[in-house]
Formats: sequence, C-alpha cells, structure tokens
Amino acid sequence: MILPIYLYGQPVLRKVAEDITPDYPNLKELIANMYETMDQADGVGLAAPQIGLPIRVVTIDLDVLSEDFPEYKGFRRAYINAHILEVSGEEVSLEEGCLSLPGIHESVRRGTKIHVKYMDEDWQEHDEIVEGYLARVMQHEFDHLEGKMFIDRLSPLRKQMIKGKLGAMLKGKVRCAYRVKTLK
Repeated sequence: MILPIYLYGQPVLRKVAEDITPDYPNLKELIANMYETMDQADGVGLAAPQIGLPIRVVTIDLDVLSEDFPEYKGFRRAYINAHILEVSGEEVSLEEGCLSLPGIHESVRRGTKIHVKYMDEDWQEHDEIVEGYLARVMQHEFDHLEGKMFIDRLSPLRKQMIKGKLGAMLKGKVRCAYRVKTLK
C-alpha cells in the first residue's frame, strides 16, 4: 500500500524516533509498504517518520544507481533500530534532496565513513563500517530518526535562500507526483 509522505512542518519529522521490539505489529507489511511508497515517489531511502511513525525503521534501495555503481545491483535493505556510532572520513559536499522537502535540493557536507549498528528484517544484529554513497544515504535517512532534516545542515545563507519554499510548504502550497500529508 502506498502511504502519504509527511512534508516539512509535520511535527513527527522533528521527533527522535523510538527503538522497536520484534513483536512490533505488522512490521513486515510496514516495510513492504515503505518500499512501495519509496518506489512510487522515486526515492532511494525512506524513514518511518516520513510516513508519520516515530519509530526507528528505514528502507534503502540503491538498485536504481546500479548502472553507475555496479556494487549496488539488487541493493534493497531495511534497517531497524539503526544508530550511527561515529562519522569519520573526509567531509564531502554533494547535492541532496528529500521526499519530505519536494523541490529543494542543496549541497550538504557529510563524512564519507560511518560506524553503524542496526537490526535487519530477520532481527539479526549488524555492527558495520560503511563508506561511500551508501554512508551518505544512511546518514541522510538516519538523521530523520533523530528528528533532523538535511536543511538543518545548511549555512544560514542557504537557509535564508530557501525560506520562501519552506514557507509555501508550511501553507500546503506544494506540487508533488506522490501522495503527501501537509500541515494545511
């Protein structure tokens, strides 16, 4: 089932998400719905707060990038109770967008390497060092679990330059090719 994506201004996007337990109701169905929602919106990642749930669940699908990055062929994973323990490596600026901020794309500085702990869909624990583009996507999505958005990482000048777009979004004046939930 395709779910509406919560846009900038929705309070759930600013809450720190909670860890869940293996008995969380209908988790497999939720993850399937998150993939379907993400696919329909042409996203590569989706965090549960973006569909209105303040829980630590993220889906990432990098298969769409496999033509340029063969290592991501068939890459489609769910991350449960994910926490970044450390960010390191060179800080690199790349343009990011977000399904919760349609029409806004800005350059964001992030470390190239992260140490992360999470559970997979089978509740197997993982403790990994992740590098490259996946590390960037994970940082972006896991920020949502901490109540943060990529615009929080922008300089004051860049924030000022997108203020009008954010204001329009708060008033429900936004056009998307996917279902959304706005404040208005």
